[in-house]
Amino acid sequence: MTEITQDQAPLAPGPEQAWDIDANDESLPVLQGLQPRWGDVVRVPTVTRPKDSLVVFDPDHLKWILLTNRQNYRKGVGLERVRMLLGNGLIVSDGDFWARQRRMMQPAFHSRVIRQFAGLIERHNAALMERWAQRAVDGEPVNVTRETSELSLNIVLQALFSVDLDKLTNEIGEHPFTMIARDSQRDLRFAAQFRALTKLVRQMIEDRRREQRVEMDFLSMLMEARDKDSGEAMPEKALIDEIMSLIVAGHETTAATLNWTWYRLSQHPEIEARLQAAVEASAPDVPVPYAEQVLHETLRLYPPVWLFSRRAIEDDRLGPYRVPAGADIFISPYLLHRDPRHWHGDPEAYDPDRFTPEAEASRHRFAFIPFSAGARHCIGEGFAMVEMNQHLRMAVRRFRLKYAGPVPPPAEFQVNLRTREDLLMQVIAR
Repeated sequence: MTEITQDQAPLAPGPEQAWDIDANDESLPVLQGLQPRWGDVVRVPTVTRPKDSLVVFDPDHLKWILLTNRQNYRKGVGLERVRMLLGNGLIVSDGDFWARQRRMMQPAFHSRVIRQFAGLIERHNAALMERWAQRAVDGEPVNVTRETSELSLNIVLQALFSVDLDKLTNEIGEHPFTMIARDSQRDLRFAAQFRALTKLVRQMIEDRRREQRVEMDFLSMLMEARDKDSGEAMPEKALIDEIMSLIVAGHETTAATLNWTWYRLSQHPEIEARLQAAVEASAPDVPVPYAEQVLHETLRLYPPVWLFSRRAIEDDRLGPYRVPAGADIFISPYLLHRDPRHWHGDPEAYDPDRFTPEAEASRHRFAFIPFSAGARHCIGEGFAMVEMNQHLRMAVRRFRLKYAGPVPPPAEFQVNLRTREDLLMQVIAR
């Protein structure tokens, strides 16, 4: 029997109607209709792009794209607006430059380093708990969306800049990065305001170099990082781009996940009670496994980056189908995480027991990818999980939150998956 070569392999099936898939509300229903009709690899004609797109739903294919044959896939479409906001940091860079930057940054995110930020995370949460306690006494609701946004922003900024952030805040009364949490729009105006903040970061770098000062924070760690081959430090522009990327990525993912988690806990008192019992049975400074299960279940249903893409460099194969060079490959963690083939019971139901060690061992590794996977796995996942686990441990010991808004809250599917409106919740002291 003659083997079908890569050039002879058929193109994947798909709809005739053309669509430029992107991370927006309009693309979601298009994507939702593909796999049930066309299968795990679907070809979608495009309107303005030179090649048809492929949407991939199968974890084995995702492993091939993101890990096994990753050298054939670079970042895909949709990064123009991200690059305009963040520069050429890890989120958008590619090739040898990306690999060099990743190697230099990786040691700063080792678990031993992350543990050194536990006190910082605790202090910011303790201040939040006191504000919530007063709201409970006054009977006033809290804006959970804004509170978790400002909390995560302040933690990542303190972890990045430490004493320099304190100095900046003391000088002007409020640090200028506050606009990141208060302005949810990610348009041209916001991008211009955000990029203007690079002047402050550059000044911090210059001050530390002039003073030969090294702090226990990410900025100093990245300033001190050296390429293992050349022994050189990061160029200043690359350093600033990575810092700006860490601010946005380290803030938005955590804020959105905590926001959705509090909504889900308010709708499932039995899970909230189980979480409280697990926290009460643990030492205050020890991560609680059930809290991690709760967070993972939130990330399953509401992955902050709900759609991302890769672009094929050369022709490839996914199962029986040909992947033409230049084709954009779209991957949706949001849809993958709701596929009943990988998730027991009702995949729309909120069930942290999906993340017991036994359940995880029985599931395909690439069926759960809220932080992507493979070589481009999010470098800040460890920090985010420690931060969120500590927040839940401290909060559920003292409070439960009651939500009375629309169920479910309308979601916004843009670059990040967020609630369309802020969540107002009543704080009830235990």
